[in-house]
Amino acid sequence: MIRDLYNVRLQPAEGGPTPLTEEEEQRFRAVLFSELGNKIADQGWARFPAYTPQERRRLVDVAQRLAAHWEQQVFVEAEDPCRMRLCLAGYRTQPETLPARP
Repeated sequence: MIRDLYNVRLQPAEGGPTPLTEEEEQRFRAVLFSELGNKIADQGWARFPAYTPQERRRLVDVAQRLAAHWEQQVFVEAEDPCRMRLCLAGYRTQPETLPARP
């Protein structure tokens, strides 16, 4: 019996992640917009993991969409190499200052 295969993609070589399709990317950004938006609206900030430059760009885009939706600035800060923080102006962390040299 022969079956037609629809929506089949080739698997990447050993251990590599598969890139998202255009539709999957749009759905994921919509979920981030909703979930992170609700959390930021409740507590003023939200933290989310971002391990790759693509994930960081995605969070920056979500922050820009939230800012346009709310008509106020949403800041994106890297907390460490694996985490990003999205926050409203009043919840922004202060930049650390280096001690003065004698």
